[in-house]
Amino acid sequence: MASSVWKGHLTFGLVSFPVRLFSAARGETVSFNLLHKDDHSRIKQVTYCLAEDKPVPRSDLVKGYEYEKDQYVVIEDEEIKKVAPKTAKVMEILEFVKADQVDPIYLESSYYMAPDEGGDKPYALLFQAIRESKYYAVAKLAMHNREHIVILRPGDKGVVLHTMFYNDEIRQVEEFRTDTSVVQEKELALAKMLIEALVADFEPKKYKDTYRENLQRMIQAKLEGHKVVATPAPQIAPVIDIMEALKKSLAEQKKPARSATAVSAEEEVPATKKRRAR
Repeated sequence: MASSVWKGHLTFGLVSFPVRLFSAARGETVSFNLLHKDDHSRIKQVTYCLAEDKPVPRSDLVKGYEYEKDQYVVIEDEEIKKVAPKTAKVMEILEFVKADQVDPIYLESSYYMAPDEGGDKPYALLFQAIRESKYYAVAKLAMHNREHIVILRPGDKGVVLHTMFYNDEIRQVEEFRTDTSVVQEKELALAKMLIEALVADFEPKKYKDTYRENLQRMIQAKLEGHKVVATPAPQIAPVIDIMEALKKSLAEQKKPARSATAVSAEEEVPATKKRRAR
């Protein structure tokens, strides 16, 4: 079973039951180690004391907060634990909001929330209630030395929790706005048709990280002594006429795919027969 990143109680009015959180997703990437260029030996990062001009072991390190330039107050781990709010152990549901009012830009990290020992029935009740009511729960909890506002929503098999960015953490960029008055009705109609032609069911498993796969193939090729082949550069033609580009895109989507058997059968027709058909 996955290790928990948080354990505590969830309060829902006067109802309280134990829950635990564990990560629902994590990014995957190809990682590299830093090596010495001359002999390819691993490089070790050293914690260094500038005042004494010497390396120091990690056991001699403490946390410090810089309150003025080069002036620090030392903070002990036990002191941090003492000031932890009650939400470090109790997740409190503050309110319920309509699901369509939650802008995904506020969602940060994802976790599965599971019932802990003795919490199965109230957990199932909350899950079923938010699933049928179409509401999301807004709650507060503290973990990783930070207090979070979180969203609880029904997933396929249970409650999914998302930590949220606070409003002042969302960047307000004045240039990020759209002038829709420049769009012509005919262009919009064709764009909608192209969208409909590309409609498909959402199946996350069919999407792949091509960059990661290329890196892995390149590493394997080098291990086998093969030459690294560069990825062909994409050919992007400038769009001069939007209407023409939309029409061509739509035509490509509507073009029926010719089967291999049909093509081979056509190639076998004698030339004289083809001329008669004309």
